[in-house]
Amino acid sequence: MSETRIDKCFASLRSAGRAGLITFITAGDPDHETSFEILRGLPAAGADLIELGMPFSDPMADGPSIQAAGLQALQNGASQIRTLELVRRFRKQDTDTPIILMGYYNPIYRYGVDRFITDALAAGVDGLIVVDLPPEEDTELCLPALRAGLNFIRLATPTTDDRRLPAVLNNTSGFVYYVSITGITGTASADAGQVDEAVRRIRRHSSLPVAVGFGIKTAAHVADVARFADAVVVGTAIVDRVAAARKAGKAPGAIAADVHEFVAGLAGGVRKTRELT
Repeated sequence: MSETRIDKCFASLRSAGRAGLITFITAGDPDHETSFEILRGLPAAGADLIELGMPFSDPMADGPSIQAAGLQALQNGASQIRTLELVRRFRKQDTDTPIILMGYYNPIYRYGVDRFITDALAAGVDGLIVVDLPPEEDTELCLPALRAGLNFIRLATPTTDDRRLPAVLNNTSGFVYYVSITGITGTASADAGQVDEAVRRIRRHSSLPVAVGFGIKTAAHVADVARFADAVVVGTAIVDRVAAARKAGKAPGAIAADVHEFVAGLAGGVRKTRELT
């Protein structure tokens, strides 16, 4: 693969001597237009990379918050086509910030793998995280995506031992996503010491950047993990912010502003010079 936006982003972060902030939002949550307002303001708020969740009716790896966000989006007409439309609109104003689609294989399979890869690239997508496709199924999506120029990011977990890790890392590109807790999203907090040890172990097997997510909810958590990870992922805490603003009856612009203010606080945790380990 030639150098991608994700590769360039991590190279820039290394030059700056800091970790990156990766923010997750669900496409179409709480509705399509508000979702776009949130998305387009994330880079200015401090997001270095963006994960855009593809709504799915059976998100097995996600906790109650992201499940509810996906349901809210689906009830408001979310679809793969509209998710790609969000990316396409975003690219009209931002050609640098990497966007990674995160979700499950079923909606991609129904869309059609070849068609999805073609349309995702045309829209400006940079990478995919598909949580329910193991390495044994790389021919389904991973290898076609890589050949087309999309980074395919794999998840490593606390239960991924040294025997399994090489298989997980094989064909992974862009970065490795380390899931810092055992279980679903938004249900526990990460232990910084254990995560540090896990990141070091992954680096012994791969030269790819390591991003850490799941269980990271506050600016203090971000700062702790940013000391040793190449990027920190925050998802549930942002999705919860969207839900709270919606339930409070805030207008779309106010919902987006509330999220951006929260993200700006999180970004403070990664904008401290450090030596990458």
